[in-house]
Amino acid sequence: MSGPTGKYSITMPRDIAEAAKARSGPSGLSAYVAAAVARQIERDNLNELIQVAEAEHGPVTDEEVQALRDQLQQARRQQTQGGANAT
Repeated sequence: MSGPTGKYSITMPRDIAEAAKARSGPSGLSAYVAAAVARQIERDNLNELIQVAEAEHGPVTDEEVQALRDQLQQARRQQTQGGANAT
C-alpha cells in the first residue's frame, strides 16, 4: 500500500489516541493508524466476500468450521513432524 499520501484530520477518544501513540514506536502515529485502517479495510472486504458466499451457498455451520480447524491443525502437526524428520 504505497502511494501518495495525504494529510487528514481525524477525531478519536483521547485514551485510544494516547495508547496508539505509545505503541506506534519509531514509525510514528500516522503509520500506526494507517496500518490499523488497512487491516480494517481487509476485514470489511473479507466480510463482504463471506456475505456473498453465504448468500449463494448458505451459512457455514459450526461443524464445518470445526472440521476445517481440525484439518488445519492436523496439517500443521504433519508439517512440524516433517520438518523435524528432515533435520
